[in-house]
Amino acid sequence: MKRSLAGMAILASLLAAGPAAAQAPLTVDFSWTGIAACGTKPPAFKIGGIPAGTKKLRFAMKDLDKPGFDHGGGTIDYAGGAEIAAGAFFYTGPCPPGGTHRYQWTVQALDGAGRVIAAGQATKPFPPR
Repeated sequence: MKRSLAGMAILASLLAAGPAAAQAPLTVDFSWTGIAACGTKPPAFKIGGIPAGTKKLRFAMKDLDKPGFDHGGGTIDYAGGAEIAAGAFFYTGPCPPGGTHRYQWTVQALDGAGRVIAAGQATKPFPPR
C-alpha cells in the first residue's frame, strides 16, 4: 500500500507541474565567430527540441564570471525551424575586461499565454579560443 501511495504522489506532482515538466530540454548551440566584442548583434542559434505550441522564444545571456552585469536578451516570435539568424534581437554583447569570460545563453520556449514550456542553455567562452 505504501508503494502505491508513493507512486500516486509522484504522478500527482508531475501532473500538477504541467506540460513543461514532461518536455525534454531544448538543445541550444551558437558560435561567437564573427561577433564583435562589446557589440549589440547576438550570434545565430540552432535550437532543437522546440515543442509544438511554441509561439515565442526568449533569450537571455549571463556572464558567469561577472554575474552582476546584465547583458539582457530578447524575445522573438517563433514561426518554426531550428535556426535563429544572427541579430534577431538586441542585447549588450560580451565585453570581458582583460581576458576570457564564460557566457551562458538561456533560451525559453513560450506558449501563446507566455508560459515557459521548455528551456535550454549553452555556455561558451568569449573571446572564442
